[in-house]
Amino acid sequence: MNYLRLFIFLIGAACFAIPTAAQELKCTVTVNSEQVQGSNKEMFNTLKQSIEEFVNNSKWTNLTYQEKERIECNIMLVVKSIENNILNCEFTCQSRRPVFGTSYTTPVLNFQDNTFSFAYQEFDRMDFQQNTFTSNLTALIAYYCYLIIGYDMDSFARLGGTPYFQTCENIVTAAQSASLEESEAKGWKAFDSNRNRYALINNLMDEAFKPYRMFFYEYHRLGLDEMINNVGNARARIANGITVLKEATQARPATYVVTTFLDAKNDELVNIFAKGTAEEKKKVYELLMDIDPTRQSIYDGINRD
Repeated sequence: MNYLRLFIFLIGAACFAIPTAAQELKCTVTVNSEQVQGSNKEMFNTLKQSIEEFVNNSKWTNLTYQEKERIECNIMLVVKSIENNILNCEFTCQSRRPVFGTSYTTPVLNFQDNTFSFAYQEFDRMDFQQNTFTSNLTALIAYYCYLIIGYDMDSFARLGGTPYFQTCENIVTAAQSASLEESEAKGWKAFDSNRNRYALINNLMDEAFKPYRMFFYEYHRLGLDEMINNVGNARARIANGITVLKEATQARPATYVVTTFLDAKNDELVNIFAKGTAEEKKKVYELLMDIDPTRQSIYDGINRD
């Protein structure tokens, strides 16, 4: 009898010790409604909870993630106005990933969407289906979930994000075909802006931008992740690869994918090359000023002693 109890205990302990699978995203959601006066504030708490549960509890891929592998990200909605149950918002999503062998996490995506509008009533259900357009809110959040996953995958494997960017592309196509109010349709259209959801995923899936995506991988895996082994070599790899950004903007002016990279990485680039050689500093500073002159005050930090 004692042997039987011991056997049951050991089996139970072994089962308990097996790591449980987790969802892909670990997201903190914020909904700011301060600019909307006289509205039902409880509705915004419900919206926050619905988005958070939708993002964190949905299974977005067929991959198995452990809890410590989940992608850390933030989503923030600032509600600007409400018209006929349509919420007009500014939306920001940010994601990050750990750098190998360190406690440092690098920003991977920092994206702001000023055309984020959707019809909403409290307790509306969020249910995403790959080939069915259910609501604009669901489509918007699902688009950004797959974008976050795609960027994360691209940082670990060459073109690793392609399947998830393809899903983003499918969401855009479905949204373009849906019957939406004019404000809801903004951001999905091909020609109403070169800096919207359509433009970004079009860049990412364009063959012409494969060199940029390859650089994105090298920046993270052969640059940042190698800093612990050889800082000089890792920094040199990033410096040599950064010319891809200039080539991309020369080939396609106002390239959105390069803008999003620099939105996430500008401070990090300064921190990396402030400790570089004089040659690296000169090269990278001139490239960044050519590509992104509006951030001169930030990039000047490269040359400060």
